Amino acid sequence: MKKIIIAIDGYSSTGKSTIAKRLAKALDYVYVDTGAMYRAVTLYALQEGFFNATSEDATALIENLPYIQLKFVRDADLGTCDMYLNEKNVEKDIRTLTVARKVSQVAAIPEVREKLVHLQQEMGIEKGIVMDGRDIGTVVFPNAELKIFMTASPETRATRRYKELLDRGDKVTYEEVLKNVEQRDLIDSTRSVSPLRKAKDAIEFDNSDMGLEEQFERIFSFANRIIEDQN
Repeated sequence: MKKIIIAIDGYSSTGKSTIAKRLAKALDYVYVDTGAMYRAVTLYALQEGFFNATSEDATALIENLPYIQLKFVRDADLGTCDMYLNEKNVEKDIRTLTVARKVSQVAAIPEVREKLVHLQQEMGIEKGIVMDGRDIGTVVFPNAELKIFMTASPETRATRRYKELLDRGDKVTYEEVLKNVEQRDLIDSTRSVSPLRKAKDAIEFDNSDMGLEEQFERIFSFANRIIEDQN
């Protein structure tokens, strides 16, 4: 059976990764969380002192890109893939609000995007992949057979993210999270390289008032329809 590439783009905290993971599992496809890759590079920049609360040294980060090794390692017990940065599991470290505050700035650096887009394209050579991010359907895989663009109101997304962070034990306020969501929307949508935008042939999917199960069933049906047409 012929396999396809599924590209899921959209704003932060729209549940792209949750849907993409479940979709990949249902189809027995490979799932790639490109956001985790950008978060890992951001974590590296923070750890090395290139980026902090008051300054950003993009030049230093660019010079150090050759020393950044990224890979996904599957956890056989949980059935998930964790992000590894230079052989260290950083899956939990990359999900903090500290990283979230800087990831859009790091992702806007052309050299960073060039490095990660190349890695992502290599991952999809054999197809049978579900990849989520900001520019998958427009830049990484413009010929993907199925493109989804996920959106929801900033308030809805901030509420989801706030609950997620609280469940993790992070001490944050809703106001902080909403501000971060709005800032990331602005940076992601206005950056000069690969700005966040809906591909012309993508299906726009507003899940503001939609439960997870309904989201999955609808997108799963889109995928199955295209896979059937391919075979």
